[in-house]
Amino acid sequence: MHNTKVVITGMGIWSCLGTSLNEVRQSLYNGRSGIGIDPARLEYGYRSALTGVVERPALKGVIERRLRIGLSEEAEYAFMASRDAFNQAGIDDDYMLNNEIGIIFGNDSSAKPVIEAANIMAEKHDSALLGSGLIFQSMNSTVNMNLSTIFHLRGINFTVSAACASGSHSIGLGYMLIKQGFQDVVLCGGAQETNYYSMATFDALNTFSIRMDEPTKASRPFDRDRDGLIPSGGAAALVLESYEHAVARGANILAEVCGYGFSSNGEGISQPSDNGSVIAMTRALNDADMAADDIDYINAHATSTPQGDMFEAIALERMFAGKHALISSTKSMTGHECWMAGASEIVYSILMMQHHFVAPNINLEHPDEHAAKLNLTARTVDTEVNTVLSNSFGFGGTNSALVIRKI
Repeated sequence: MHNTKVVITGMGIWSCLGTSLNEVRQSLYNGRSGIGIDPARLEYGYRSALTGVVERPALKGVIERRLRIGLSEEAEYAFMASRDAFNQAGIDDDYMLNNEIGIIFGNDSSAKPVIEAANIMAEKHDSALLGSGLIFQSMNSTVNMNLSTIFHLRGINFTVSAACASGSHSIGLGYMLIKQGFQDVVLCGGAQETNYYSMATFDALNTFSIRMDEPTKASRPFDRDRDGLIPSGGAAALVLESYEHAVARGANILAEVCGYGFSSNGEGISQPSDNGSVIAMTRALNDADMAADDIDYINAHATSTPQGDMFEAIALERMFAGKHALISSTKSMTGHECWMAGASEIVYSILMMQHHFVAPNINLEHPDEHAAKLNLTARTVDTEVNTVLSNSFGFGGTNSALVIRKI
């Protein structure tokens, strides 16, 4: 059995906190929220107009039209993030054409093109009017199929569809494939559309905050006065490769992925579980050969919902009571980036590692009874961050935990 070290050599991010690593780092350090109001949501029939405000990339002249027409909104974000990740990793077109690179991306829906196609059919009753792009935009694998075409990727190629743990599982699976010697380089990440079509069904569940008078204060993970999550999106991409391969080509190593843990709750479809969370975190720590007190920072999944935050707080207390790890949920600034979150939060964590700080859990004014027992930080802390545990949990009880460390 192979047991190679797996490292991250490039990353890219397109989020409501910024569209470059530098901009995102500054937002994280300054506790700047990316949440705003989208009036079109209220017009469409939403209870809440709150959303992460994500810029649409301008791709005209960047990618030829033939390739652009198949890109869904989230695939556009993923292209931008992946291009930056490859650039940082020192992987150019020539390298892509002459070497095998895999791709595993987290993406669990592509609502807009499905709804647009259905609207055209309902109105015109003529499939000839749908054009060729909508099929490639509407499939769940829209990100993989488009990026593997644009970047000439010829290794492993599939989508992880695991609700809000999708981006995290994609990194975990890329890590396992490289560790086992099946691939040298895999592009991993997560992508999420932010258009108003994509979130109406979530709004129907009353899961969204309606604190619309102060958008930047609406996302309040672990705070007793929270009233729901805020939908958000964008994309994050990371280049994973074997340590030997990275060293051989002289790549700059950003961090090591050293642990992946997973579990399923097997309970109610939207019911969180402290047991499921503990199993995933314990597996990740065991895989990394670490104990709870070896972790410096925990990027909590906490989305700002009463149930989800509570069960995660119970799980974190069970494992990290009395330990030194600082805990925060970057979703206090980003909102819930859904299928992207598990990947973007690894990017956020690496930025903290590189720049020696822990980002704040903003809007934490009154921690609830469970959160009050945790080592949460409501402000930015300047400190060395060498090891990170990042949690991602999703509908259907899917749990993923990743451990990364500085090399």
